[in-house]
Amino acid sequence: MIDPITLEVLWNRLISIVNEQAAALIHASFTTVVREAGDLSAGVFDAEGNMLAQAVTGTPGHINTMANCVRNHVVKKHPIQSLEEGDTLITNDPWEASGHLFDLTIVTPVFYRGKGIGWFASTCHATDIGGLTMGASAKELYEEGLQIPLMKLFSAGRPNETLFAIIRKNVRVPGPVIGDIHAQHAGNLVGARKLIEMMEEYRLKNLSVLASLLLDRTEQALAKAISDLPDGQWRSEVQIDGFDDPVTICCQLSIKDGFIEVDYTGTSSQVNRGINVVLNYTQAYTTYPLMAAIAPNIPNNHGAFRRIRVTAPEGCIVNCRPPAPVGARHLIGHFVSQPVLECLSKIIPDQVIADGAAGLWNTMLEGTLNDDGDLFAYIYFSAGGMGARSNQDGLSATAFPSGITGVPAEIIESVAPIIMHKRTLVIDSGGAGKFRGGLGQAMELETTTGRPVLHSCMYDRTKFPARGYHGGKNGALGHVSLSTGAVLHPKDRYYLLPGQRIQLQLPGGGGFYPPKERAADRVLDDVIQGYVSIDAAEKEYGVVIQPETLEIDWERTNQNRNS
Repeated sequence: MIDPITLEVLWNRLISIVNEQAAALIHASFTTVVREAGDLSAGVFDAEGNMLAQAVTGTPGHINTMANCVRNHVVKKHPIQSLEEGDTLITNDPWEASGHLFDLTIVTPVFYRGKGIGWFASTCHATDIGGLTMGASAKELYEEGLQIPLMKLFSAGRPNETLFAIIRKNVRVPGPVIGDIHAQHAGNLVGARKLIEMMEEYRLKNLSVLASLLLDRTEQALAKAISDLPDGQWRSEVQIDGFDDPVTICCQLSIKDGFIEVDYTGTSSQVNRGINVVLNYTQAYTTYPLMAAIAPNIPNNHGAFRRIRVTAPEGCIVNCRPPAPVGARHLIGHFVSQPVLECLSKIIPDQVIADGAAGLWNTMLEGTLNDDGDLFAYIYFSAGGMGARSNQDGLSATAFPSGITGVPAEIIESVAPIIMHKRTLVIDSGGAGKFRGGLGQAMELETTTGRPVLHSCMYDRTKFPARGYHGGKNGALGHVSLSTGAVLHPKDRYYLLPGQRIQLQLPGGGGFYPPKERAADRVLDDVIQGYVSIDAAEKEYGVVIQPETLEIDWERTNQNRNS
């Protein structure tokens, strides 16, 4: 038996180990998607495939899908005792792993004294996987790139050269892709070595007792947090742009006896464009906002997953059937958090945030660099504004629920043939409220190849704004255009010609509580900072500001607010 003090020490040791795993992966990575944006996950699992701990970096779409992949697919197809030391597995099967072909999940068993005791796994976004390049325009999965069924990447330490050759032959930029695969493998090996050091130091024979204690403790803590909420059922729905036609996500959240069930019956059917979502990804972005709102201090591991059940009708857009295209599944999947949080807002309004931009704005560019025919493929992620909280303004240009980091313009320009001419917050884009929604950002970029470059657009909230909560106003819509004045389809592909500039205006987040409850001096500060215009200060907040002196006209302000 492990005493409580030792249990706490071992728990923190596991966290340290997975953070070292992630750090090794990041430091070895070849791409800004991993190094700068942090679009990765890293975790440690027991022999049965239950996730025990995750690294602090990463997105729910990688972490929680990886957890289900290892437990429900890797362990069942390759039981740990059927493998040997030096083996490593890989897959990008959307339905088993992270929901689209661009994410590679790599899993390594750990052997101690001749016996398999656990696993390390990571999921990273590959720069390219062939096909049409990442985007929403494919009409079936086969157009979206190379499919890798769950198979060995290394056998007894020897690389699967056939698989590596197939990958190299099918991607536009094999160097970064293969480099990041090796980085993931190296991260897993670092984690395995550190875990064995812990086993030896504390004279543990296996992880079973430690795993049982950790998972049971997590489950009990979440059960207690859920039991503090009233039993009942709540419904919500959200409309989003879709590809050509709007998509509706319907959600029923049920709480009973310390369990939560989320059902997406009534959600729009899957479509023949690459915005469909597999159930594994839907589960990932459902459990994350639930945990963030109800139990933010409880570990995200398999113990928590025992208390949450997610269902959706097969064939709907959040539980699509193969071979549905799924390349830009985040444009729907990130939005499932919003009806979930709206349901919770009816019972715990002080623990949720208003709607935000939600879906990442992903910009994918690929083309020819020179007369020699050298190819490039580059993607960067950006975010609009988060929704306001019940006691704080929303964060500007910050990704939720994804959690990725924006890549600095200087980094983008140093690794890709791109000039970022403009990058600034968008005034008045955050929804007005006692607590204001986060602002979106505006960007203007141009390619420098002197040749046409294919631009795959992956943008949303150009038709339906982020909703404010409890009297807060909606955030501003997004907009996509060219310097020529042409308005672009936010999810299509087109060729950017030399000299043309892409103009992106990302959406803002919703506000929380009525705007006229916002302190007048905070409105003045927003005007001074360039977050709110003088006109909006008066129209939305009732605060009259003298443009010459930037002082509040208190008499007119009091009249406005009392009328």
